[in-house]
Amino acid sequence: MEQMPEADAEKHYQEYLEFTERIKASGHFAGANRLKPASTATTVRMRNGKALTSDGPFAETKEQIGGYYILEAENLDTAIQIAAEIPGARFGCVEVRAIADDAQTLALGLDVPT
Repeated sequence: MEQMPEADAEKHYQEYLEFTERIKASGHFAGANRLKPASTATTVRMRNGKALTSDGPFAETKEQIGGYYILEAENLDTAIQIAAEIPGARFGCVEVRAIADDAQTLALGLDVPT
């Protein structure tokens, strides 16, 4: 939205507010947040036991992750239907991924939404 004219960005933001309220009301919402632009990223790499950092995203690309939603859906088809309603899907793309809930994830003590 940082690249949009102010009026367009405000309209797009309102669409996200409406979408978020709809998925909260549907019971599918588990969490969400907007991310700062990729230009604000710091990339970390471990080399020879030392942490090396560089400004910017890991890879140069036209497409960037602008935010995320954590949804609860009974199957992939439902998740895709919900993702298709995300306002940004009209301008770019939305990636759908399952959250890992396997033995390795549980062994790490990570909080896996149920």
